[in-house]
Amino acid sequence: MRDRDRAAQVRVAVIGGGGTGAALLYDLADRGFACTLFERGELTSGTTGRHHGQLHSGARYATGDVEIARECAQEVTVLRRIAPESIEMNYGLFLALTEADEAYAAEFAAACEAAGIPARRVTREEALRYEPRISPKTRFAYVVPDGTLDAYRLPLQFFASARARGASVRPFCEVTGIRSAGGSVTGVSFYDYERRQERHSPADVVINAAGPWAEKVARVAGVVLPVTPAAGTMVAVRGRVCNMVVSHLHPPGDGDIIVPQRGLSIIGSTQWETEEPDGVRAPERDIEWLRERADDLVPGFSGEPFHAAWTAVRPLAGRSVEGGRSLSRGFTVVPPGTGAPAGFYSIVGGKATVLRAMAEAVADRLCGDLGLDVAGRTATTALRSHRDYFSRKTS
Repeated sequence: MRDRDRAAQVRVAVIGGGGTGAALLYDLADRGFACTLFERGELTSGTTGRHHGQLHSGARYATGDVEIARECAQEVTVLRRIAPESIEMNYGLFLALTEADEAYAAEFAAACEAAGIPARRVTREEALRYEPRISPKTRFAYVVPDGTLDAYRLPLQFFASARARGASVRPFCEVTGIRSAGGSVTGVSFYDYERRQERHSPADVVINAAGPWAEKVARVAGVVLPVTPAAGTMVAVRGRVCNMVVSHLHPPGDGDIIVPQRGLSIIGSTQWETEEPDGVRAPERDIEWLRERADDLVPGFSGEPFHAAWTAVRPLAGRSVEGGRSLSRGFTVVPPGTGAPAGFYSIVGGKATVLRAMAEAVADRLCGDLGLDVAGRTATTALRSHRDYFSRKTS
């Protein structure tokens, strides 16, 4: 029997209907696995639907986390190739505003080069030609290949492509139990909110891709999984104050990125640690503070018509006592270990930009554990349109 045929005999349940779950469902289905995804709410209703949609070149993280910076740089190229309808490649400007920023510039440029990220230094005058509304305090800037992604359409492209390969998507189905026998996964129990009944689904493998809720899901399986849910506020105003992503040239901090997203401009973000990812609200003090910080980058931002403020909760791998800033933005694949039933995996951490790479890493690990030689093809195969998800095309 061919390895792809053997994969078709393996039933996989994916928990979490955000970007990572979508990309994972697609990768597994493309390799031939029999896959079903469970999401307790609407698709992308968790962290995926709340981030500002920056397509990270990796430059922001280059000086402190070269591995995730390099992964971001690589995945920008991949996503532009496989999902162009969900990408706006508008590039980014890192602004040097102070003497401290000038001192940081050499380290920034060297780190970008080491990570394979093109970073071109431009004069103040050239930066102002690109973005006339940026701060007049700008001394110089770096142009990097940042962009924006549509946080709803991109996952739908993965979901549509997964269903075209036979995968099943079940929104409004909350996993309530991991079923096992003889120390191995046998399925999941879930509550179907549409049918209003408890149901069961057989599975040989369960993959926990629940983002900041991953620790809770793991606990259901009797697994200890350290995750820091790091909440952060974002504020959007109507209109585009810039067409490029505008960032402050300094080590990553709060309120130092403005992302143009369709007809809006978004300043992000703050960050603090929360014990409960559900129901986190944007503090009023954050809203005003972010609008003031946005004025440092683009004067007049705070005077634009207010659109919305919200909070997203990032799933950072590990534990932190510093609100999460000290933790890597990299991702970790957690295979079955002590106390976990065989067949239970988790994926934690990461950035929206690297969702495809995260999925590939999990699928590669699963294939290796099962002794299946089935290579991934997601880096080179164009995704279906997000519209196909609603038209339910399967061929």
